[in-house]
Amino acid sequence: MGGKSTYLRQTALLVIMAQVGSFIPAEAAHIGIVDQIFARLGASDDLLEGESTFMVEMREAAYILSQASRRSLLLIDEIGRGTATADGLAIAQSILEWIVSSLKSRTLFATHFHELTGLEEVHLGIENASVVSVEKEDHVIFTHEIRAGAADRSYGLEVAILAGLPQSLLRRAEILLAAYSHSGIMVRDRIPVEQLSFFSETETSESGGTSTAPADPLLLEVSNLDTDNFTPLQALNFLTDLRGRISESLVKGKL
Repeated sequence: MGGKSTYLRQTALLVIMAQVGSFIPAEAAHIGIVDQIFARLGASDDLLEGESTFMVEMREAAYILSQASRRSLLLIDEIGRGTATADGLAIAQSILEWIVSSLKSRTLFATHFHELTGLEEVHLGIENASVVSVEKEDHVIFTHEIRAGAADRSYGLEVAILAGLPQSLLRRAEILLAAYSHSGIMVRDRIPVEQLSFFSETETSESGGTSTAPADPLLLEVSNLDTDNFTPLQALNFLTDLRGRISESLVKGKL
């Protein structure tokens, strides 16, 4: 949605055009000689070979790392997304560090792992860039511009809204996201799952009227907490965050 993959493909095309002596649509460009271009883009499995999406990713990544040279151009898009978050993050960071320390190839490395943006402070060869987005009222607008610096957040929920997912499902996702972000709760902590309705948000009563009384998100979040599996640190973090959110609501006159 933001345009990261298009930006990667565009870069490859501009490099090829420049090296064959063609005009490129740019006010100015400084492009060195490139011996090969390697691209790890898209996500798909290989049913005929019995390989999962993640296996295809790893096999292609292994080929790139074994064949690329310092003069190669590497385009890597969201490596590690085909497996568990922790595993994917670990592999993505290791691949990026290998490229920086061993290959030293010019590389565009697109990722949704925000933890990787901290590597800019560790390795001189890494610079963060992000796609500009503007939040307007209750939706987000992607401007498709590239700016220096890391993104401050992801917009997965906003994209899900644009895709037309059910409202009750989206509310549940917002509650879970808040719990994961503020309390350190992971999926393995088995947060109780709210039963979602197969019908529309406005349900018709027997009297012919309608019922539109959604549960308060804060109360629903608290009622869904699995306190039996809370660690002391998670409980403390959650209470601290809850106190801050209640204070903010009181200031704004919402409670």
